[in-house]
Amino acid sequence: MLPIVSIVGKSQSGKTTLMEQLIAEFKRRGYRVAALKHSREGMEVDRPGKDSWRFAQAGSDAVLVSSPGKLALIKSVEHEPDIQEIMRMIGPDFDIILAEGFKKSNIPKIEVYRRELGSDLLCSHGELSAVITDGSLNSDIVQLPLGDTVAIADFIEQTFVLEGQGNTVPTSPMQEDGQA
Repeated sequence: MLPIVSIVGKSQSGKTTLMEQLIAEFKRRGYRVAALKHSREGMEVDRPGKDSWRFAQAGSDAVLVSSPGKLALIKSVEHEPDIQEIMRMIGPDFDIILAEGFKKSNIPKIEVYRRELGSDLLCSHGELSAVITDGSLNSDIVQLPLGDTVAIADFIEQTFVLEGQGNTVPTSPMQEDGQA
Protein backbone atom coordinates (compact mmCIF):
# COMPACT_ATOMS: atom_id res chain seq x y z
CA MET A 1 0.00 0.00 0.00
CA LEU A 2 1.27 3.41 -0.95
CA PRO A 3 1.43 6.42 1.34
CA ILE A 4 -0.64 9.29 0.00
CA VAL A 5 -1.32 12.82 1.17
CA SER A 6 -3.36 15.55 -0.48
CA ILE A 7 -2.48 19.23 -0.53
CA VAL A 8 -5.72 21.21 -0.32
CA GLY A 9 -6.57 24.89 -0.02
CA LYS A 10 -8.48 27.74 -1.49
CA SER A 11 -7.82 28.97 -5.01
CA GLN A 12 -4.57 30.95 -5.28
CA SER A 13 -3.29 29.68 -1.91
CA GLY A 14 -0.12 28.21 -3.43
CA LYS A 15 -1.02 24.52 -3.71
CA THR A 16 0.58 23.96 -7.11
CA THR A 17 3.77 25.80 -6.19
CA LEU A 18 4.03 23.77 -2.98
CA MET A 19 3.44 20.55 -4.92
CA GLU A 20 6.29 21.44 -7.31
CA GLN A 21 8.61 22.15 -4.38
CA LEU A 22 7.65 18.97 -2.53
CA ILE A 23 8.09 16.82 -5.62
CA ALA A 24 11.59 18.26 -6.13
CA GLU A 25 12.46 17.78 -2.43
CA PHE A 26 11.27 14.16 -2.35
CA LYS A 27 13.14 13.42 -5.58
CA ARG A 28 16.27 14.96 -3.99
CA ARG A 29 15.76 12.51 -1.09
CA GLY A 30 15.64 9.59 -3.53
CA TYR A 31 11.91 8.89 -3.49
CA ARG A 32 9.89 7.74 -6.48
CA VAL A 33 7.00 10.24 -6.53
CA ALA A 34 3.65 10.17 -8.31
CA ALA A 35 1.58 13.34 -8.47
CA LEU A 36 -2.20 13.53 -8.83
CA LYS A 37 -4.25 16.59 -9.67
CA HIS A 38 -8.00 16.83 -9.23
CA SER A 39 -9.79 19.16 -11.63
CA ARG A 40 -13.37 20.14 -10.92
CA GLU A 41 -14.01 21.37 -14.46
CA GLY A 42 -12.79 18.34 -16.38
CA MET A 43 -9.81 18.41 -18.68
CA GLU A 44 -8.57 18.07 -22.21
CA VAL A 45 -4.99 16.85 -22.53
CA ASP A 46 -4.94 16.02 -26.22
CA ARG A 47 -4.55 18.65 -28.88
CA PRO A 48 -6.79 18.58 -31.94
CA GLY A 49 -5.08 16.96 -34.88
CA LYS A 50 -2.64 14.80 -32.88
CA ASP A 51 -2.93 11.04 -33.41
CA SER A 52 -4.13 10.37 -29.85
CA TRP A 53 -6.84 13.03 -30.24
CA ARG A 54 -7.88 11.50 -33.57
CA PHE A 55 -8.12 8.02 -32.01
CA ALA A 56 -10.34 9.36 -29.21
CA GLN A 57 -12.48 11.27 -31.69
CA ALA A 58 -12.91 8.06 -33.68
CA GLY A 59 -14.49 6.48 -30.59
CA SER A 60 -11.70 4.69 -28.71
CA ASP A 61 -12.55 4.36 -25.00
CA ALA A 62 -8.87 4.46 -24.07
CA VAL A 63 -5.80 5.76 -25.85
CA LEU A 64 -2.29 4.96 -24.67
CA VAL A 65 0.67 6.90 -26.02
CA SER A 66 4.10 5.37 -25.53
CA SER A 67 7.51 6.85 -26.22
CA PRO A 68 11.02 6.08 -24.95
CA GLY A 69 10.64 8.46 -21.99
CA LYS A 70 6.91 8.70 -21.28
CA LEU A 71 3.70 6.74 -21.16
CA ALA A 72 0.30 8.45 -21.17
CA LEU A 73 -3.14 6.94 -20.79
CA ILE A 74 -6.27 8.81 -21.77
CA LYS A 75 -9.36 6.90 -20.76
CA SER A 76 -13.00 7.89 -21.07
CA VAL A 77 -14.94 7.36 -17.85
CA GLU A 78 -18.67 7.33 -17.12
CA HIS A 79 -18.22 8.61 -13.56
CA GLU A 80 -15.61 10.51 -11.61
CA PRO A 81 -13.16 7.86 -10.40
CA ASP A 82 -12.64 7.66 -6.65
CA ILE A 83 -9.16 7.68 -5.18
CA GLN A 84 -8.99 3.87 -4.97
CA GLU A 85 -9.69 3.54 -8.71
CA ILE A 86 -7.04 6.14 -9.50
CA MET A 87 -4.50 4.40 -7.27
CA ARG A 88 -5.06 1.09 -9.07
CA MET A 89 -4.33 2.84 -12.37
CA ILE A 90 -1.13 4.38 -11.00
CA GLY A 91 0.18 1.07 -9.72
CA PRO A 92 2.65 0.26 -6.94
CA ASP A 93 5.89 1.59 -8.47
CA PHE A 94 6.16 4.66 -6.22
CA ASP A 95 7.26 5.52 -2.70
CA ILE A 96 4.78 8.34 -2.14
CA ILE A 97 1.76 9.84 -3.87
CA LEU A 98 1.29 13.60 -3.58
CA ALA A 99 -2.16 14.77 -4.60
CA GLU A 100 -3.49 18.26 -5.18
CA GLY A 101 -7.15 18.61 -4.39
CA PHE A 102 -9.38 15.62 -3.64
CA LYS A 103 -10.72 17.58 -0.64
CA LYS A 104 -13.82 15.37 -0.45
CA SER A 105 -11.86 12.11 -0.40
CA ASN A 106 -10.93 10.14 2.68
CA ILE A 107 -7.18 10.50 2.18
CA PRO A 108 -5.02 12.49 4.61
CA LYS A 109 -4.98 16.21 3.88
CA ILE A 110 -2.65 19.13 4.53
CA GLU A 111 -4.21 22.53 3.94
CA VAL A 112 -2.37 25.56 2.57
CA TYR A 113 -3.82 28.55 4.39
CA ARG A 114 -3.20 32.24 3.67
CA ARG A 115 -4.83 34.86 5.88
CA GLU A 116 -5.46 37.15 2.90
CA LEU A 117 -7.87 34.56 1.43
CA GLY A 118 -10.19 34.52 4.45
CA SER A 119 -10.19 33.61 8.11
CA ASP A 120 -11.65 30.12 7.80
CA LEU A 121 -10.05 26.84 6.80
CA LEU A 122 -11.39 24.94 3.81
CA CYS A 123 -11.47 21.62 5.71
CA SER A 124 -12.54 20.79 9.25
CA HIS A 125 -9.83 20.24 11.88
CA GLY A 126 -10.68 16.53 12.02
CA GLU A 127 -9.91 16.12 8.32
CA LEU A 128 -6.49 17.78 8.46
CA SER A 129 -3.10 16.35 9.38
CA ALA A 130 -1.50 19.81 9.31
CA VAL A 131 -1.87 23.37 8.07
CA ILE A 132 0.80 25.18 6.10
CA THR A 133 0.39 28.86 6.82
CA ASP A 134 1.88 32.30 6.32
CA GLY A 135 0.95 33.22 9.90
CA SER A 136 -0.35 31.31 12.86
CA LEU A 137 -3.75 29.94 13.76
CA ASN A 138 -5.35 29.71 17.16
CA SER A 139 -5.56 25.92 16.88
CA ASP A 140 -3.93 22.78 18.22
CA ILE A 141 -3.47 21.39 14.70
CA VAL A 142 0.13 21.01 13.49
CA GLN A 143 1.18 24.24 11.75
CA LEU A 144 4.10 24.46 9.36
CA PRO A 145 5.56 27.62 7.83
CA LEU A 146 4.69 28.36 4.22
CA GLY A 147 7.96 28.48 2.31
CA ASP A 148 9.83 25.94 4.45
CA THR A 149 9.69 23.04 2.01
CA VAL A 150 12.23 20.98 3.96
CA ALA A 151 10.18 21.17 7.18
CA ILE A 152 6.98 20.31 5.28
CA ALA A 153 8.68 17.37 3.53
CA ASP A 154 10.11 16.22 6.89
CA PHE A 155 6.60 16.23 8.39
CA ILE A 156 5.15 14.30 5.44
CA GLU A 157 8.03 11.82 5.48
CA GLN A 158 7.75 11.18 9.23
CA THR A 159 3.95 11.07 9.33
CA PHE A 160 3.06 9.30 6.10
CA VAL A 161 6.08 7.49 4.69
CA LEU A 162 8.13 6.26 7.65
CA GLU A 163 5.44 5.80 10.29
CA GLY A 164 2.63 4.87 7.88
CA GLN A 165 -0.19 5.73 10.26
CA GLY A 166 -2.97 4.01 8.34
CA ASN A 167 -2.83 6.60 5.60
CA THR A 168 -2.34 4.29 2.66
CA VAL A 169 -4.78 3.38 -0.04
CA PRO A 170 -4.95 -0.14 -1.52
CA THR A 171 -3.53 -0.35 -5.02
CA SER A 172 -5.13 -3.64 -6.00
CA PRO A 173 -8.45 -5.34 -5.31
CA MET A 174 -6.60 -8.09 -3.40
CA GLN A 175 -5.17 -5.52 -0.99
CA GLU A 176 -8.64 -4.12 -0.35
CA ASP A 177 -9.71 -7.57 0.85
CA GLY A 178 -6.63 -7.88 3.06
CA GLN A 179 -5.15 -10.63 0.87
CA ALA A 180 -2.00 -8.84 -0.27
